[in-house]
Amino acid sequence: MRVVILGSGSSVPHPRRTSSVIWVEAPEAKVLLDCAPSVIHRMPAEGCDWAGLDAIWISHFHLDHCGGLAPLLFSLKYAPETARRTKTLSIFGPAGIGEIVAAFDRVNNYRLLEQPFPVEVIDTDTSEPFAIAAGLTAVTAKTPHTPESHAIHLRDAAGGTLVFTSDTGFHEPLAAFARHVDLFILECSFIRNKPVETHLELTEAMWLIRRAEPAQAILTHLYPEWDATDLTTELTPFNPRCDILQAHDGLTLELGMRNDE
Repeated sequence: MRVVILGSGSSVPHPRRTSSVIWVEAPEAKVLLDCAPSVIHRMPAEGCDWAGLDAIWISHFHLDHCGGLAPLLFSLKYAPETARRTKTLSIFGPAGIGEIVAAFDRVNNYRLLEQPFPVEVIDTDTSEPFAIAAGLTAVTAKTPHTPESHAIHLRDAAGGTLVFTSDTGFHEPLAAFARHVDLFILECSFIRNKPVETHLELTEAMWLIRRAEPAQAILTHLYPEWDATDLTTELTPFNPRCDILQAHDGLTLELGMRNDE
């Protein structure tokens, strides 16, 4: 799997970090994890085959995670690159994802699902595996952020594995959910003294990483306080047992290989 962090930031405006969105590319599948408002610009900026996108997965309904759905569907409807597309685009999300798309539609009768190609909108059930795209299997797990929020576990046909927490408060079961994955991408909004319980700070993220024992981990959904922070210094007291990267927009990895910055 090829993984591109298209957006490493939060909802807070930032000159170098856009909101949450991750591109995952397997041999037969191209998938977005979350869909920030910046997605229609970030995909081409990073050379992603946006016209060949197979699926979108939405973790929860905060706008920095799903607000790009309407602009993306509007763009795909009229882009020359998708005029002759025939394969289905699947949109997965928690219960209510269909109503979110319908609500965007009602703003101006955009008819976002009336595309040159088929579009399906699918509610996903926690702990029930599903084929998110060809050669790519997914399962979700509930997280303590919003009533509908979930993390996702992906496995490709070659056995490569990835877990993305999206936004979450501290939740011990996430360590088991990400046990021994190749790549554990978890939010780490704050360094310390977090102001809310529904996000993670570094000590909590490290607790999950140490118990999950992934091959590699990425900290993302970073608030501006991370800008002046040296991650190596902050990680020293935790004695990390794997490579831990601080996400930035454009960070690209091939599972099983080192970071390509």
